[in-house]
Amino acid sequence: MNLDKTDIQILDILQEDASKPVADIAARVGLSVTPCWRRIQKLEETGIIRQRVALLDAEKLGLGMSVFVAIKTDQHNADWLAEFASMIKQSPEVVEFYRMSGEVDYLLRVVVPDMAAYDRFYKSLISTVKLSDVSSSFAMEEIKNSTALPLASST
Repeated sequence: MNLDKTDIQILDILQEDASKPVADIAARVGLSVTPCWRRIQKLEETGIIRQRVALLDAEKLGLGMSVFVAIKTDQHNADWLAEFASMIKQSPEVVEFYRMSGEVDYLLRVVVPDMAAYDRFYKSLISTVKLSDVSSSFAMEEIKNSTALPLASST
């Protein structure tokens, strides 16, 4: 789907606040409500808008510890990856999961309330699949955290 300036504006507004009424979005981008609603529908149908969610404050919910877990393995086959991915997908404390290039094979971001909760996750992780190395780095301060994509640079 080719996005025009209006689509980009709509996406920027929705990234800022997905609960905004369509009438407000339409007014900001210079459309009437129906054409704006149709554009949003098309952005959803094509998968550009994957879902609309509420962003929660982890600290206020008692989930103030973010851990970046670098994983190395000597297993590089589809069966191992399927088993590992299944385990990770069943772990709600893993909020991000990436297959990497370079020295680290996989990178996880794990959000937990405290060290004891991370230790339980870690023990489960190492008992489930064969890993060569697991290295954990604990975030001391969150300086920037955004879900908004830089749309201005994509046009």
